[in-house]
Amino acid sequence: MHKTSTYKSVLLTVAVFCGGCTAGTGRVATTIGSNKPQNRAQTPASANGELKFKIPEGWVTEKPSSTMRVAQYKLPKVEGDADDAGLVLYFFGSGQGGSVSDNVDRWVNQMQQTDGKPSKEKAKIETLTVNGLKVTTVDVSGTYTAQMSPGSETRHNDSNQRLLAAVVETPKGNYFAKVIGPEKTVSHWNQSFADYVKSFEFK
Repeated sequence: MHKTSTYKSVLLTVAVFCGGCTAGTGRVATTIGSNKPQNRAQTPASANGELKFKIPEGWVTEKPSSTMRVAQYKLPKVEGDADDAGLVLYFFGSGQGGSVSDNVDRWVNQMQQTDGKPSKEKAKIETLTVNGLKVTTVDVSGTYTAQMSPGSETRHNDSNQRLLAAVVETPKGNYFAKVIGPEKTVSHWNQSFADYVKSFEFK
C-alpha cells in the first residue's frame, strides 16, 4: 500500500509539472504568433499607398511624357502671355530623386535675377504638414535657366518666369511637383497650386 501510494504521488507530481510546461509553452507560442502578423501588416502597409490629390478646376490634364512623371498638366495662359504654364508631378522611386534640400537648391538656382543677386535671397521657402505629410514648398521668380533636358548643354533663357514647387515626403518616397511658366500666368494659378498641395494624401 505504501509503495503504491508513493508511486501515484510521483505520477501526479510529474503530470502537474509537465502540464505547467505545456501551458507555459502555449502562452509563449500564442504571443509570438500574434506578434508576427502585426509586424507583417505594419511594414508593407505603410509604404504600399500612393499620393492622392485633387486636380484644380481649369487645369488641363496631359499624357505624361515619361514613366517618371506621375501626372502632367497645362495651366492655360492668361491674356498678355505668349505661353502656358505647366505642372509636372514626378516620382523616381523609393530613395531616388535627391534630398529635399538638394531639390530646393536646384530649383532656386534655376532662376537668375536681373540685379545679379542670388535667387535664394528672393525665394520663398516654407515647410508645412498636409494630412500627416511633410511638404516643403518653393516660390521664386526670375529668368529661368534650367537645362532643356537632363544632361543637356542647352539651357532655357526665359525671362519673367515664376517657379512654384513642392517636395512631398511619403512612406513610399519623395514626390516632386513643379510649376514653371510666365510670371503673370503662374500668379493667376498660384492659389490653385496652393489648394493642390493642401489636397495631398497618402493612402
